[in-house]
Amino acid sequence: MSEPDSSSKKNDSKAAVFARRLASTVVLLSVVFYGLLSGGTLSVVLVGALVMLLNVVGLLEFYGIVKENQLPRFKWLGLSCGVVLLGAVFLYLSGLAAKWFGLAAPSLAGVAELEVAILAVFLIAILVRRVFAHPAPPSFSMNGNTILGVLYVSWLLGFILKIFFFKTASGTPEGAAFDGGFCLLFFILVTKCSDIGAYSLGSLIGRHKMIPKVSPGKTWEGFAGAILLSTAVALVIAHYFGATKLGGMTLTHAAVLGPLMAVGAVVGDLVESVFKRDSGIKDSGSFFPGIGGILDLLDSLLFNAPLMFLYLRLVLFND
Repeated sequence: MSEPDSSSKKNDSKAAVFARRLASTVVLLSVVFYGLLSGGTLSVVLVGALVMLLNVVGLLEFYGIVKENQLPRFKWLGLSCGVVLLGAVFLYLSGLAAKWFGLAAPSLAGVAELEVAILAVFLIAILVRRVFAHPAPPSFSMNGNTILGVLYVSWLLGFILKIFFFKTASGTPEGAAFDGGFCLLFFILVTKCSDIGAYSLGSLIGRHKMIPKVSPGKTWEGFAGAILLSTAVALVIAHYFGATKLGGMTLTHAAVLGPLMAVGAVVGDLVESVFKRDSGIKDSGSFFPGIGGILDLLDSLLFNAPLMFLYLRLVLFND
């Protein structure tokens, strides 16, 4: 019996990977779309639960990468702080803290003060913890790796909640044509379309490598595809929903946001690639079949969430 053709094996392998990625993406996007567009209490609960799940698994993956790199970290202390930080931000922005504990109504200034307070307590806790850890690696390495995990995963994920609850926290008038859930959906679609555009065009005509020592598969042609598709999706959504769902987002805004978020997505992916390459691993985990770990999914979103939030705060609603 003759050996199967090698090109056939390669095609089958690519088809299998594509099928797994498609299945994982469909399931994930179904949950996300339902959570963002259903509205009401159910929407708040689903978004909060999903973000916290991403937070916990993302932190475990990050500290796993640190371990693979043979570097020290306080894994459980970092995980505890990340859960407290994101949980407190969710309770505050959702209004549950005001309802349950009699706190003031949520505001952007209030959530910033809350984050600073929690991070300050965490910093003190980790410094004290290192004092009583003997024997232990150098404190700069141990403390730095632990803090980086909380900032990179939990703190940046918090901007996703700030986008979702922006209307409430910013004091935007009730009658304003702005839907936080739809805005978050816009942010996710534009960001992930950067990944799709880069992969599609890079696979078809990619010849010139961007940074082969960091990510051998990325090409300048793929980078152009990322910008083109992200910008096109941003323009289409802004055209149909800018005035009714996105607080008056104009086509000019979309034309700037699209390329900006495409670049942010590519840079975010490259940063995570550096983490993985330093540790000698291909994927951050195996949470999603065909996609990899949570951080493989979040890398671009983590970098773009602050950009989207700053656009809302400083450009769209800057009064």
